[in-house]
Amino acid sequence: MGNGWNRARRVVGEASRRTGRAAAGAGRGTVRAGRGAGRAAARAGRGTAGGVRRMGRATRRLTHAQGAGRTGLGPLIELTAGQSAGDALVTAALAGTLFKLPVNEARGQVALYLLITMIPFVVVAPFVGPVLDRFRSGRRFVMAGTLFGRGLLCFAMAAAFVSGDPVTIFPAALAVLVLSKAYSVSRAAIMPNVLPADIPLVTANARVALFALVAAGVAVPIGAGVSAWVGGDWMLRGATVVFLLQGVWAVRLPRHVDSPDLEELREEGEERPHRWRTLLNVGPVVTEAMRANMAIRAQSGFLLFYLLFLVQDGKLPGQAPAVTIGLLAVAAGAGGLAGTAVASRMRRRSPQVIVLATLALTTVATIVPAVVFTLWTAVAVALVAAFAQGLGKLALDAIVQREIGEEVRSSTFGVVEAILQITWVAGGLFGLLLSLFAGGRTGLAVMAALLGGSFGWLVARRRGRTMAVEERVQAARSASGAPAVTTVAGDDAPGSEGPAAPPAPDGGPQGPRPAVPRRTARCPADRRPAARRAGRTTAPRPPTRAGSGGHGAPRSPPDRPPRSCGTGTTRRTRRRSTPNR
Repeated sequence: MGNGWNRARRVVGEASRRTGRAAAGAGRGTVRAGRGAGRAAARAGRGTAGGVRRMGRATRRLTHAQGAGRTGLGPLIELTAGQSAGDALVTAALAGTLFKLPVNEARGQVALYLLITMIPFVVVAPFVGPVLDRFRSGRRFVMAGTLFGRGLLCFAMAAAFVSGDPVTIFPAALAVLVLSKAYSVSRAAIMPNVLPADIPLVTANARVALFALVAAGVAVPIGAGVSAWVGGDWMLRGATVVFLLQGVWAVRLPRHVDSPDLEELREEGEERPHRWRTLLNVGPVVTEAMRANMAIRAQSGFLLFYLLFLVQDGKLPGQAPAVTIGLLAVAAGAGGLAGTAVASRMRRRSPQVIVLATLALTTVATIVPAVVFTLWTAVAVALVAAFAQGLGKLALDAIVQREIGEEVRSSTFGVVEAILQITWVAGGLFGLLLSLFAGGRTGLAVMAALLGGSFGWLVARRRGRTMAVEERVQAARSASGAPAVTTVAGDDAPGSEGPAAPPAPDGGPQGPRPAVPRRTARCPADRRPAARRAGRTTAPRPPTRAGSGGHGAPRSPPDRPPRSCGTGTTRRTRRRSTPNR
């Protein structure tokens, strides 16, 4: 009996010990597995962080290339990319609520959508542009204010998003659009202040737009995924953080962003022209580029809504309606990205030529589907229209930045943005109405005729303006009886080719000098005395002092780089040879 109990106790004890050893082994295995998983997670985190750092360094090298980091263009590119990503997050959060592409909607609702899209631009033109011109010395803080304002508005929309309050969401979303356009206008106005010497304006604008498009393209799927996972209100809160951080980054931009160029009229004491009179008279070059972009923008709005209703009415066969709309959207996005990429590589092309070339390309591309109307020709014309719209707008921005003075540049950009948006809305309404009673070929043939007429009219006006300038030059040469001078030397300098003025009869100062036509007009910014501007081509050079180097021959400093005159023209100023000091 006692032996049985002893054996039972030994068996139970042995089983308990084995169970304990098994549990301890399992615990040690769990600990080892946890440590392995922790090490793997740490390695993955370090790899991800290293990849992000390498990507950040590569992006920094691209944005700061060719001296862009020294002038402030690189930080401006990064700031614009960040705010574009924030706008994309807001778009993804509000998609499907109040703001969406009106597919399968009635034409009256689509027309209301078009009119709503004009509101931010109508506000920007008469109000925001003059305010930005008034505060040229604080553009960094104006840009930061637009970013901080959007952050606060996103926080308010996130609070109203849960309850679905349209009274709060709708005005706040429109205010976000207005502040976004105000940022774009201010950013475009400061581009000449941060432009490196080796980068033309078209390339700089294209570089900013390209990084903004890439940032938006990365942010949209992230925002859509987060909105579907945790809700649009949390996405708006994330956009709030993005905008607030970008506002701090805007304040840290270089100080010369705030510095205007030259206030020539104020320095010389001349009467300053009225702001609106100067704004309405922007010159033939800006007017021509803006009219060409208006034609391109009207064609873009026309294609969007005309093809959309053709697909909805079943007049564009080939694929299902959803697939067709997706193909058109992909073609438009690819065309816009391609236009920005091509603009970033155009270094030696004149912006005026680029604008007219994009209008000609748009006209030809619209003629093709008017003759052969299929799904793929419609996709091709959508791609070309987006390409021409992006490239032409970048060239127009470069022309405005080059031709328009500092005092009305922001106002001019505001007016340009408003006119282009109104033209886009007008083209969309025209396509909406034409889709009621016209087929695919007929509508596109009408638009091709309008584009061809616009292109021919602009080319004829450009040719007439060029011939008028040539006639004035020839008349000036015939009246003076002397060939055009080839130097920019002053008329009173030794070696000048201008005729001497006759002495006054009473021994006083000389009378007025006869007018001599010049090949290159003197830059208004060049305010040096006439004796310093004079070319010393015929005067003997003074001898070089001993010990100053170079076998007694003076050294000539290199030519200055081209100087901007503030009116869109540049010239190369020649420096006279001076002895070594």
